[in-house]
Amino acid sequence: MLFSLVIIANTTFAQRQPKLPAIHKNGREFSKEDSAYIRDNYVKVEKLIPMRDGVNLFTAIYIPKDRSRKYPFILNRTPYSVAPYGASEFKTSLGPSALFIREGYIFVYQDVRGKWASEGEFIDTRPFNPGKKTKKDIDESTDTYDTVDWLLKNIGNNNGRVGVWGISYPGFYATQTILSGHPAIKAVSPQAPVTDWFVGDDITHNGAFFLGNFLFFSNFGQVRPAPTTKPVAWSDFGTKDGYQFFLRNGTFSDLNDKYYKNQIPVWIDFMNHGTYDSYWQSRTPLPHLKNVKPAVLTVGGWFDAEDLYGPLKTFEAINKNNLVADNRLVIGPWSHGGFARGTGSSFGNIDFGSETSVYYREKVELPFFNYYLKDKGTLELPKALIFETGTNVWKNYPQWPPVEARDENIYLSQQGTLSFSADKTGTATFDEYVSDPKKPVPFSSEIRIGPGAEYMIEDQRFAATRPDVLVYTSGTLDQNKTLSGPIIADLFVSTTGTDADFVVKVIDVFPDSTANNPDTKPGIQLSEFQELIRADVIRAKFRNNLSTPEPLIPGKVTEVKFELRDVAHTFLKGHKIQVQVQSSWFPLVDRNPQQFIDIYHAKESDYKKATHRIYTSGENQSHLIVKTIQ
Repeated sequence: MLFSLVIIANTTFAQRQPKLPAIHKNGREFSKEDSAYIRDNYVKVEKLIPMRDGVNLFTAIYIPKDRSRKYPFILNRTPYSVAPYGASEFKTSLGPSALFIREGYIFVYQDVRGKWASEGEFIDTRPFNPGKKTKKDIDESTDTYDTVDWLLKNIGNNNGRVGVWGISYPGFYATQTILSGHPAIKAVSPQAPVTDWFVGDDITHNGAFFLGNFLFFSNFGQVRPAPTTKPVAWSDFGTKDGYQFFLRNGTFSDLNDKYYKNQIPVWIDFMNHGTYDSYWQSRTPLPHLKNVKPAVLTVGGWFDAEDLYGPLKTFEAINKNNLVADNRLVIGPWSHGGFARGTGSSFGNIDFGSETSVYYREKVELPFFNYYLKDKGTLELPKALIFETGTNVWKNYPQWPPVEARDENIYLSQQGTLSFSADKTGTATFDEYVSDPKKPVPFSSEIRIGPGAEYMIEDQRFAATRPDVLVYTSGTLDQNKTLSGPIIADLFVSTTGTDADFVVKVIDVFPDSTANNPDTKPGIQLSEFQELIRADVIRAKFRNNLSTPEPLIPGKVTEVKFELRDVAHTFLKGHKIQVQVQSSWFPLVDRNPQQFIDIYHAKESDYKKATHRIYTSGENQSHLIVKTIQ
């Protein structure tokens, strides 16, 4: 989401903005030499660009001093500040990567409406308005249109073409750019874009709230009374232990009353919109991605803890809504924004065998913008460029998911086994566990105040020993098993309560002979390592409809079916596939009282123990629906 709030202070609790990378002598990342080059070769101007309704948006423009050729614009619209402010104060980096600096572009950064030095009112994920009739009918697409129009008319030596990029929340604004319809916009790259906060991005997944957002909005959600260039101080919650912090401050009302004091409007909005109502539905751009004209390169990471839903669904929506569109998808083995920094050769304890981020920046991103904005070079990108983990290779596909992928079921079976065939004995068997909201299952073995990023690939042995976590493991694979596409969890459950969360984790279990990598964290052994491949959560009352919650009936077997997002992963010969099922994932996700109530206004006394059953045979055998490639 939520990328860096400021460039002056460029990290948040979850490192939402990628840190500026370390200095590399090879020049493929931003360096001191780049900073000096920018000052020597660019002129910076700052403008208040007028919008159609009279609001002015603060915009920093870096123009090449060399006037021997014309340059395209490359635009980044952000709620996180275009700092540093002042015509004599220069950024130390420009564009999506260091490769763009010497390539020659007119770099444009804009504070979005209502943030930092721009005028107007800020609205989180402002809805697109398809029925605009007057100059007062504005949205992010009109602000983009008006900005581009002004740039073309007022900044000389341009070639009439505009590219747009943005990572995370700025990725949301990049997607909105597609909707502007300005003919000069030729190439757009939404990267890890915020797309639908309720369904699958930062705020909730399938109705379950991600608590790390409380820390983010303690800063980002504060009302800015007037344009400013001064950052807001970060809140200090007096602890580094998020598990204990959120357990002590157990309810949404407790958090609001004690820390927010009703001063964070968006938090109040979240508390008052606990279902997928018009507030949430109006905020996704997906239904509006029609008649797409610019070339689109959507980028995401398999280990993105915040916005994996966004790139997958943006690519899917453009394909679905447009008979003809120049629409491409790139997914690599990256955390949130990991493609923009570092080498991408590893993440957590897992090595990927090549510099995947460098490859993307050199062979994909720069050629994409050069081709469409400068007519430079050739573009030989497939429809979907996908990094397959496990085998650690890039795959080119004419579509995603791959046409050759076939649906297959993987069954949760008796005695903690995982099977590729159904149990047809007819006997109804189940496993059960007690879920206690006062002792929720931690999402990570690390002690930290925020969720971080590495839990997406973390060793799951810390959870496997809990009595409230069910573990199902296959036999040792005698050949590779490749999953390519979405994973659907199809659970059959019953409970003593009237609501429950169900978390499903898909895990790659390494052989006991696996040797440690040289850069493995101290104390972590890759022998029998349980690498998290994909996991997600559903609040069971939303099992049939995110807009209309329904209680579970105590004791009644009920199907709970939901998508865990896509993967491209090969479980290698000698490995095992494992599935873990649990009913808390704390404090990544808020606790479920396990009663059918409005959780956003629940009291601590509403949180009750419940016994949950997962059925493992017969017609109600729980299973995963996966797409496999032989």
